[in-house]
Amino acid sequence: MLVGPKYKICKRLGASVFEKCQTQKFQLAEARAPRRTARPKRGGGSDFGAQLLEKQKARFTYGLSESQFARYVHEAMEKRGTTASAGLLSRLEARLDNVVFRAGLVKTRRAARQLVSHGHIQINGRRMTIPSHCVAVGDMVSIRPESRDSALFAARAETALDTRTPNWLTLEEGGLSAKIVSAPMVGETELPFDAAVIIQFYSR
Repeated sequence: MLVGPKYKICKRLGASVFEKCQTQKFQLAEARAPRRTARPKRGGGSDFGAQLLEKQKARFTYGLSESQFARYVHEAMEKRGTTASAGLLSRLEARLDNVVFRAGLVKTRRAARQLVSHGHIQINGRRMTIPSHCVAVGDMVSIRPESRDSALFAARAETALDTRTPNWLTLEEGGLSAKIVSAPMVGETELPFDAAVIIQFYSR
């Protein structure tokens, strides 16, 4: 998905939706920036405007197109046995590129998407080049043996020691593999958007 200048997007959305905007450098720059005269919010401060803003935060966080994101939302709304907001978060976290990012193989979701697309990742021993592939409990996501000598992973053993993974993911083989031990999920307070508000947007 093509995006514009990331700093500008973060400022417009009022949230650090990109890893680039989560650095101390960006936060200091924001703190030192002169205060601007507040402009009227898009949507006039209405519920629609607030819901649209939350949707955009989520889309940019995971790097999804409008059609991709809408499909995930509708799937979550139709799924039974869980709330729509929980279902949406679970589906977003279950994307292969997100799993690669959560496992600490790369520093950003965009880099994870490239890693998968270029054929460096396998699932249960089979090469996978689809970043949107949905992982399942019990799946083993790992760096392909043919790619492990690449400079990309030269220091993986050291970086794996400092990698903090979610409780649904465990690292194995010195950080070269990650196993899905439970359904992927993340707390809404850990994200820069409110999934429940997004569901309201699509329920109109």
